[in-house]
Amino acid sequence: MRMQPRQEILDIWRATVRSCWANGEWHWGSRSGSNSISDAEQLLTLLLPAAKVPVLSLDDPDRADEEVIEALSPIGGAIEIPRRLVSVMIDYFRRYTDDAGAPIFGGGSYLTPLEGGPELTDEQRSLDIVDSFAVSVTLTLATIGFVKVYRGSTQRRDLLAHLDELEEMAGVRLTAAMVGLLRSFSTFVFTSTDEYGTRLCDMVNQDELPRRELVAALREQLRDTMASLRSVIIGSGRVTEDLDNSEMLFECGWSWGIISGAEEVPTTEPIGLQREGSAENAPYLYFTVIAMDAIEDLNSERTRLLGLLNEEQQRLSRALQLRWELTRTYWATVATFGNRRRWPIEDIPWRTTDGDRTDYYTLQTTSLAVKGLIAVGRGGDEELGRIASVLVELAQRARITRRASPGEPALFVHAPGKRVTLNDDTSKPIMTWNVNEFSTVLLQRATTVAGLLSNARRRSELLELADEVWDHLLLRRIPDGRHQGLWDHAGGAFPGLAPKPDAPSWYLTERVVQALVTSGQLLWERPFPRAGRLADYAQDLIDEAEYLFDRELMRGTFDGEAMQRSMRSIRASLGQAQLLVDERPGTAAALANTLLLLLNDVATGQQKASEGI
Repeated sequence: MRMQPRQEILDIWRATVRSCWANGEWHWGSRSGSNSISDAEQLLTLLLPAAKVPVLSLDDPDRADEEVIEALSPIGGAIEIPRRLVSVMIDYFRRYTDDAGAPIFGGGSYLTPLEGGPELTDEQRSLDIVDSFAVSVTLTLATIGFVKVYRGSTQRRDLLAHLDELEEMAGVRLTAAMVGLLRSFSTFVFTSTDEYGTRLCDMVNQDELPRRELVAALREQLRDTMASLRSVIIGSGRVTEDLDNSEMLFECGWSWGIISGAEEVPTTEPIGLQREGSAENAPYLYFTVIAMDAIEDLNSERTRLLGLLNEEQQRLSRALQLRWELTRTYWATVATFGNRRRWPIEDIPWRTTDGDRTDYYTLQTTSLAVKGLIAVGRGGDEELGRIASVLVELAQRARITRRASPGEPALFVHAPGKRVTLNDDTSKPIMTWNVNEFSTVLLQRATTVAGLLSNARRRSELLELADEVWDHLLLRRIPDGRHQGLWDHAGGAFPGLAPKPDAPSWYLTERVVQALVTSGQLLWERPFPRAGRLADYAQDLIDEAEYLFDRELMRGTFDGEAMQRSMRSIRASLGQAQLLVDERPGTAAALANTLLLLLNDVATGQQKASEGI
């Protein structure tokens, strides 16, 4: 991997501080203005790597890395950086809490009018949206974890009081976000013969089965999921239609906001009034993937080890986990249905049941497909290799790894991006949501799948794709000025596609950071995939070295302290080689080769000594 995640994150931190910190204050806002999502993304640009990458942690001044301190030096030194970040976090939570103490989750300036339609009203812009729930889960978990560690490194009463306030506000917002996700879950049921069922059948029927046979096979694979949907009893997503009817099909996932008519979720936490929903009862692929990633944060190892959830939040988390598993199973089944010819996900572009089609939806579906394959034990190199091939083709189609012609439609996925239409409870379009994260999602998916492959060559090929996507993203950094080094200047990669911006997009910058964190975890946490033949070769070398070592011990002719030290060193190195053979077989083989040469010298020396030479 040519990309250097740690160094790139530090460079982004320097650019973020230069852009946001001036005259001892943090300045909010981006090219889209300021809202609950953009400001959270701005803050996560710093907090996300600090929470997920140990060498970049900011919560303990005594353990802070020198390069980290240097990158954030305009904020202060090792002692001042976490203190001032606490003030910034408190400012965020206060900004997005109403007078009654209830958290605010409006989409604000990220919501846009329909093409040719009237400007949005303040009421429309204040509607709760799933993206805000999801980013709030990630932000609050990072904040609570930061507080728990930082509290142990200070004894100042005023600072401890601020930490208590921050943890309380973050906890309330986390609970409210979880409740919002529970009330935004959707199960959309339809017949196999209506327009939605026809589109779904056309998408999954890669083996050209008769319709009745196809529906029966699809329902059979989703039998457990349909049965489990009856367990959804709080929030939204409850199934009232008769799924036992052999003609019925369904989709499940997250709508764009709280479902119209969604029941309130009973909770003991002081989250304030639960607002009425206005979103249609139908899943949106973009918001489904966003919600799924946030729920994974709720169930991460870090969340468990630090005890970031209280008892009530753990109850809500279990309810969300059920929805996560149902959604994962559904989309993975649909994406990889059938096997004789090709999977539906390999038939690019993905087509949704409402008639929309785009390569971006294929890219999003790869995330759900990978989760499902791993869950059912099908995450081997053959299956994951098919997903990898889809990613390679998507990079070509989006002109990331192929030369682009000016003005061609394939470039519009980068700028202005995919416009997702948001419908009300009558399925009437009311506003749009713009998505231009294709490149960053592709980078993240490529490194994620690479980390799951056990074949070293296939893994290297996919990491090469990741490097090419990163080279593309480097061209899209803002080239100069106060915001230099942040994103997004799409015209840098595709001249003439978009003008140079006068402010950063925290939406895309935070997603670049997410992708770098994923790439970093691949290097820091996951072992190199075992290469079977190389590991066998290394083990054979170690076995021979151990045999020769044992034979020299049997001879017992190690007179002299120097020779005894040498044999103790060889014994220790043999143990080290044996420990490395699974995770680093090449290193183990090199070490074993060195030991074989040393043992040969020992044997030769002993032979000459016995012959009196």
